Amino acid sequence: MIREALRASAEAMQAAGIEDPRLDAELLLAEATGWERARLVADSEAEIPPAATRRFAEMVRRRLRREPVAYILGRRGFRHLELAVDPRVLIPRPETELLVELALELRPRSVLDVGTGSGALALAIAAELPDAEVTATDTSAGALAVAVANAERLGLAARIQFFEGTLPPGDGRFDLVVANLPYVSEREWGRLQREVTEWEPREALLAGADGLDAFRSAVPVLAAITDIIGLEVGQGQAAAVGDLLRAAGFAAIESRADLAGIERLVIGRREHAG
Repeated sequence: MIREALRASAEAMQAAGIEDPRLDAELLLAEATGWERARLVADSEAEIPPAATRRFAEMVRRRLRREPVAYILGRRGFRHLELAVDPRVLIPRPETELLVELALELRPRSVLDVGTGSGALALAIAAELPDAEVTATDTSAGALAVAVANAERLGLAARIQFFEGTLPPGDGRFDLVVANLPYVSEREWGRLQREVTEWEPREALLAGADGLDAFRSAVPVLAAITDIIGLEVGQGQAAAVGDLLRAAGFAAIESRADLAGIERLVIGRREHAG
């Protein structure tokens, strides 16, 4: 029955050191049965069909190997969008919404999303700023394939240009550049959850001894094509990234905190930028 399946799976996940085991168990059982989570609670004495029981058991086995729930389900919500995700791309996180909010505040005519991954930023901006011209790049062909598929499924493929690499071809400029670059330091790596280190793409996370390598290489390049840039950064990196932006010619530097109070967004503006 539902109650017993949830109890046993949650206990197994808790013993494996998994955070929020009950929530994970409910999400996986809802997926396996096709039932809403509310039904799992309201009808806890109901029997689970055999096929769903087998599917749920396999999902729990995957979770016990510390595979993220988003990869098991094959999707993750980001703002009002539901994105397909798999181990070729990072799982979108709530703090990245700060970059979408920056775009909504500035309402640029043209936006470049560098390191688009699943396409979360580019897709959200395209959906919420229908008049903006959106371009997205990634150095990973696999990530771009996921982003393009998401754009097509969400009906936004005609709104976004995708290119492999850091910059799109040509010498165009953008009103706004946003980027969620790798920013995890080597010393932090071993302290991260296994869900991150064993499953998410290492190249999209790790950025040298201090986590700033990607910023050092990207900022001078991006500075040549925009007057306003927004960068997601790791904890304790805002000041150093601000210095890199200042050295690249962005005179006005601002940082904004996420809901946890961590300075997560660094914005660089040239003196004449809005």
